[in-house]
Amino acid sequence: MIERFETGTRMSKVVKHNGVLYLCGQVGAGDTVAEQTKDCLSRVEALLDNHGSSREHILQAIVWLADMADFAEMNEVWDAWVPEGKAPARACGEAKLAREQLRVEIIVTAAEAN
Repeated sequence: MIERFETGTRMSKVVKHNGVLYLCGQVGAGDTVAEQTKDCLSRVEALLDNHGSSREHILQAIVWLADMADFAEMNEVWDAWVPEGKAPARACGEAKLAREQLRVEIIVTAAEAN
C-alpha cells in the first residue's frame, strides 16, 4: 500500500511504502549555507518524527548545493546533526535550485521506526 501525506497538486511532502518514507526535497530559511542547512534539517527531522521515523533511521540522503564552494560549511552542520554511527548513504552535488536565494536542498529516504 502506498500512503501519501501533505499532498498537493504537484507533490506530496511524504510518501510511505513498505515501511519506507520518501521525503520531498527540503530547503531552509537563512542567509548563510549553515543557517539554511540547520533549518532544512529541522524540517527533515519534523517530517520524520511526524510520520514514525527519526534521524537514526535515515537510509539515504541526497544533498544539492547551489555552489560546491559551500560543501565544508554545509558538512559542518550535517556532521553535528547526524547521530554518531548512524550516517546514511549520501550523495552531494551542485545544482541550480528553484530560487536564487536557496543554497541547499536535501532529499531523504528513511525507514519507519519500530
